Amino acid sequence: MNNNQNENNDNVKSIHDFDFNIICEYFSCLDRQGPGSDMMTRKALNAVPAIGKGCVVADLGCGTGSQTLQLLHGTEAIVKAVDLFPLFLKKLSERSAIAGVGDRLEAIACDMGDLPFAPASLDMIWCEGAIYNIGFQHGINLWRQYLKQNGWLVVSDAVWFTEDRPDEISKFWHDAYPEIDTIANKVEQLRMAGYEEIKTMRLPDNCWTENFYEPQCEAQRRFLARYPDNATAAGLIANQRHEAALFERYHEYYGYSFFIARKK
Repeated sequence: MNNNQNENNDNVKSIHDFDFNIICEYFSCLDRQGPGSDMMTRKALNAVPAIGKGCVVADLGCGTGSQTLQLLHGTEAIVKAVDLFPLFLKKLSERSAIAGVGDRLEAIACDMGDLPFAPASLDMIWCEGAIYNIGFQHGINLWRQYLKQNGWLVVSDAVWFTEDRPDEISKFWHDAYPEIDTIANKVEQLRMAGYEEIKTMRLPDNCWTENFYEPQCEAQRRFLARYPDNATAAGLIANQRHEAALFERYHEYYGYSFFIARKK
C-alpha cells in the first residue's frame, strides 16, 4: 500500500489524496497491503534471537496481517497488532482465530505515530512496508523509546539499489516518498538513532510481483465492477496500475529491504 502517482503528470496524486474508506475497502481484500512474502518474514524473524514465551511484540501498520500470522506462528510472544483501519484489524482477528493463534493477538486501532505503549515495554517492534506513513527517520527515533534495552526493531522500507537512476523513477519516488534512500544511508540513520547489530535483507522481486501486484489484478476487476461510475475508485486503480508498470520497467533501481537492529 504505497504512495503513488497517476500516469497523467498534470494530475498527480498520492494514495493519501483518496478517501480512506475507499482505500481501506480495496486493500482489505488483499492478503498483503505492500510488497513482501511469508518466506521473507520468516527469514527476517529467524535473524532475531530470543523472542520467546513472555515476550511482547508490536506489529505496526499490520494491515490484514499476513506477517502478523507469521510472527504468531514463529514465536510464543504476545503480538500487539496496530493499524489505523479497524476493517484490517477485523480481518486479521478472523484470520488469527482460524489459524488457532488468536489467543496471543491484541488488535489495536491507532496511529503508529501516537502509540499507547509504556516506555521500554516491548521486546520487538515489527513494521513491514508501513514506516513510510510517518517517515523512516521519525519512526526509528520515535519508536526506540518503547523498546526494552537490547530490544529489536525490524522494518522493511523502500530503498535505492543504485546511486544513479532514470529521471522518471527518481521523480516518482521523490514525489511519493522523499525518504527513499540507499541501504547504506538508512543503516547510518539507524546507527545515529541509537541502534546496533544492524543487518539488512533485500526483498526479491517476487515480493512485489507475485505477492503484491499480481493478486491485485482480479481485485481491481471486481472493485471497478462494484463502483463502475466512481471517479475515486477509478483513480485509485489507475494509480496502482501505474505503480506496477513502473516497477516492471525500473525494478533494478529500487525495491524494499529489511532492516534488523538492536537498541543499545
